[in-house]
Amino acid sequence: MESAYLEFRRQARAGMKRVLGAHTVPLYEGTGLFRIYEHNAIPGLFQTAAYSAAMLSFWIRFLEVPNDLDAAVAARMERQRVLYQGGKRFVVVLEEQALRTWFGTAEIQAGQLGRLLEVMSLPAVSLGIIPMMAERTAVASAGFWIFDNSLVALETPTASIEVTRPQEIELYARMFEHLKVPALYGPAARALIIKALGELS
Repeated sequence: MESAYLEFRRQARAGMKRVLGAHTVPLYEGTGLFRIYEHNAIPGLFQTAAYSAAMLSFWIRFLEVPNDLDAAVAARMERQRVLYQGGKRFVVVLEEQALRTWFGTAEIQAGQLGRLLEVMSLPAVSLGIIPMMAERTAVASAGFWIFDNSLVALETPTASIEVTRPQEIELYARMFEHLKVPALYGPAARALIIKALGELS
């Protein structure tokens, strides 16, 4: 339990780059199937630099850690290389609220939603969006990422949690399948993003 619960403040003593940086690269490059659920923000793999900077600047202030914002954003952008590597799949489910959570200005948010439209056209990416008013059978209490069948990672305001017990990973996989059911894909998902873009004005 102690090794699974990694305090952000301890990890980030040398700055946020430590949380986002080189130690995560082997995990990303070694994973073939990413299953990602986020309820209130765009996943880091799909973020623009400006959106990422606006989000991370809050965490740097909140956790009172050294301000290495530029290096932290660069580390996050570097991880996005995996989107273009062969042999990988990204199955992503977002709540519609994630399209409407602002970090920074309306211009930054518009750029982020535009980036989301670009990324969802990549052949390796399957993006589903759960509409706010959709009938559903399940609600997850937090966002989570499943790396193949070997690790589940999730974050709280003060810590990151890594789950490696096979029985628990299976539960997260089952939850992910429930969350996929009410999600919209393809043109219907694009329409939700375009609608959110229109509302920015």
